[in-house]
Amino acid sequence: MKGLNSLLIFLKGMAMGAADVVPGVSGGTIAFISGIYDPLLRSINAINLSLFKTLKAEGIKGAWKSINGAFLLLLFAGIATSVVSLAKLLSTLLETQPIMLWSFFFGLILASIVLVWRPIVHRNKWSTALLSSIGLVSALSISLFNPLPEASSLIYLFFSAALAICAMILPGISGSFILVLLGSYPTVLSAVHERNLSVLLVVGAGAVFGLLSFSKLLKWLFEHFKNATLTVLVGFIAGSLPKIWPWKIETELGLNLYLPNFKTPDDQLLTGLMFMSLGLVLVLFLEFIGNTTKNKRV
Repeated sequence: MKGLNSLLIFLKGMAMGAADVVPGVSGGTIAFISGIYDPLLRSINAINLSLFKTLKAEGIKGAWKSINGAFLLLLFAGIATSVVSLAKLLSTLLETQPIMLWSFFFGLILASIVLVWRPIVHRNKWSTALLSSIGLVSALSISLFNPLPEASSLIYLFFSAALAICAMILPGISGSFILVLLGSYPTVLSAVHERNLSVLLVVGAGAVFGLLSFSKLLKWLFEHFKNATLTVLVGFIAGSLPKIWPWKIETELGLNLYLPNFKTPDDQLLTGLMFMSLGLVLVLFLEFIGNTTKNKRV
């Protein structure tokens, strides 16, 4: 694997990891708009029982090649690096600079809706409207759920991680937000900060279990119902936008969204618009990079 291509895969993994740390943002969306979603699903689905036959017949080298091991290693190394190194920073920014951070992700997700929508073949406008509405309503419903009390039992964390990882590879659904809803987010984030290996190993095992299970269903949907699946995903992504709207106030009843005063813009508004634009530009850059590599098996 060439050096530049390897570096790009690692950086895309870091972008996925950074997105997955923030509740409301999906690493799957980052994978989708950066052109690595299909090879990611193919590589994950190649990890199955037949891999043992390949290992016996062709050895470690053949098995490694069959799962596109170099790609997975670089991508997950980037994700892990980002989660470990940026978890504390992003947590701090969520508390100290929320408008800046949410504006950046809002711009990123807003632009990604256009990119995901563009390649869809719309044969029937009514079915398109119905499918996108299903995704939209589903995402909005999830975002309205009240988080459960904090839970820290290892069995509960295992299944929380399995469910969250399914969301992480699904564009538009935030895995970390699923952890928030299940009450596991503080425990997992603390485990990352404190390097709590027992918790991290259980969470990692749950993530692997969920990843291998759900990716097969997702790959099947893309192979047989690609347009319909993409249309639902656009709805999912659009439905996540209220959750990451930069201008909001936490209340006892939940989040209250509001519009800033555009007639007399203050520093917070200008900062928000600047970082929202940065998110838009980054998506265009990721699309450009994705277009240069999408026909190559990385």
